[in-house]
Amino acid sequence: MFQKILFCTDFSENAHWAFTYALNLAKTYRGTLFILHVKSDPALARADMLGAYISQETLLQIEAAEDEEAKREITTQYLQRMEGFDAYKVLSRKGVAFYEIIKTAKEESADLIVMGTHGRTGLDHILFGSTAEKVVRKSPCPVLTIRLPGKRFEMP
Repeated sequence: MFQKILFCTDFSENAHWAFTYALNLAKTYRGTLFILHVKSDPALARADMLGAYISQETLLQIEAAEDEEAKREITTQYLQRMEGFDAYKVLSRKGVAFYEIIKTAKEESADLIVMGTHGRTGLDHILFGSTAEKVVRKSPCPVLTIRLPGKRFEMP
């Protein structure tokens, strides 16, 4: 049923919790687990916010440091928890998160997308949007969104 599972991470606590579900599903269905991290362009965004100029050399150094940090996070938070499961592929994309997730799901012919959600509501939701919501609305396959246990929904 779920032979290709795309797990998306932003390295948040919510994503770490969702990984447990993605890994268990991949093991249960003997599928392949794709671990995807989408990197925005934070170096450019920071420079724009500060009105500063960042040289090409400095920008490349910042990006290299961010890539190293992402590799370290993937190894620490996910690969070390695999317990012998070796049917996985680590993917890295650069761009707008929801767009890259949908694009990757199509490219890899994913059967399921698993991702954490922050469960923002109200003004936070309006201001920050929801990557998970956009993925659910536009996904070519089912999406399983996972919220941390203990988070309570309160009626507005």
